[in-house]
Amino acid sequence: MARPTSRSVVEAYWAAADARDWSAFGELLADDVVYELPQTRERVRGRDAYVRFNVEYPGDWRVHVERIVGDERHAASWTRFDVDDTEAPGLCFFDVDEAGRIARITDFWPEPYEPPPGRAHLVERF
Repeated sequence: MARPTSRSVVEAYWAAADARDWSAFGELLADDVVYELPQTRERVRGRDAYVRFNVEYPGDWRVHVERIVGDERHAASWTRFDVDDTEAPGLCFFDVDEAGRIARITDFWPEPYEPPPGRAHLVERF
């Protein structure tokens, strides 16, 4: 069976996130996935912590995918998030491992900001 393309993995990632299908979302991630937010200097390590990070994200949000590009092991997405009646663009860069699972995500937002309270138990600041 052929390994899924990085683009198809990222498409499935955003679809699962927007649908709040956390089981499907988690299946797309490597066990040791690393998620980084350069603006807040936060890093989340591991599938369970990263799924929980998303489950606990505050506010009523929706994601709209503008574009996804990818090659064999890397992909990038441009998204728009609607969070509590505010729209924010986002850029994500993904590394996909040999098994076709997301191993690393670097998530960029338009401006630096302090992280919302209540997730210190899931992240390390850098």
